Amino acid sequence: MTFGSILTAMITPFDKNGAIDYREAKRLARWLVDRGNDGLVIAGSTGEGMALDEKERIELVAAVKESVGNDACVIANAGTNETRGSTIAARAMKAAGADALLAVVPYYNKPTQSGLLAHFGAIADATDLPIAIYNIPGRTATNMLPATLVELARRHATILGVKESSGDLKQFATILRDRPQGFQFLVGDDHLYLPGLALGADGIVGVATHLCSREFVAMRNAFAAGNTSEAARIHGSLLELFELLFAVSNPIPIKWAMGELGFAVGRCRLPLDGMPDDLARRLRPLLAAYAA
Repeated sequence: MTFGSILTAMITPFDKNGAIDYREAKRLARWLVDRGNDGLVIAGSTGEGMALDEKERIELVAAVKESVGNDACVIANAGTNETRGSTIAARAMKAAGADALLAVVPYYNKPTQSGLLAHFGAIADATDLPIAIYNIPGRTATNMLPATLVELARRHATILGVKESSGDLKQFATILRDRPQGFQFLVGDDHLYLPGLALGADGIVGVATHLCSREFVAMRNAFAAGNTSEAARIHGSLLELFELLFAVSNPIPIKWAMGELGFAVGRCRLPLDGMPDDLARRLRPLLAAYAA
């Protein structure tokens, strides 16, 4: 089983009353797949998963799976900051039709590495779905060390990958050197996709891929063909977009941008607020290139 190569951490559309717009979620998911995404992460950080309740997450995963069928891997976020809830969510996401699970390093609690081994082991024991661990210490306050990740993959056959968002290329290289055969490495930061490819990464779970998945596909293909100068050119052409999409907390800018492209996605749920006017003025001129 593979998670995919170009994946998007999909935003969650809300209607004018703040409820999930499942019809628009289906439309957005189908559009993303048609533009080159072979995987979608649902109800993750970019999808405001921590602002959704259990029923909403289950129904959202089911809606997206109905929309894309077998054309893309639907990866459902089942991670919480406590183990019991994560195992319950893992079972629920399987019942909703998810192809795989994303499980984040528990946030706020600051678990030890041995605690991480026990936590993710419990999730793996709760379901037979493939699992990608999500390491994002900037949001969780805990970094899963490469040795811990490799040990989890050794112990549990269903722990098949990582979305690595530490931003540390040395950590990337260590995981890629030590990972077991078949373990998939997904870069979790748009601007590190090309450096990740150079180190041996298998794919990207992106935010900018809402807009420029076709460019990511072209970058991947150029690199695979040995045309590193073309891959670097594409990477360079996207740097301003990357900068602006993360100028304030994600997913505020990308959600605004998709609204500008004609998707009825609404605003983020509080405590995330609206798009700053000055940032909107800077980002708006870049969007025309990705509208068609």
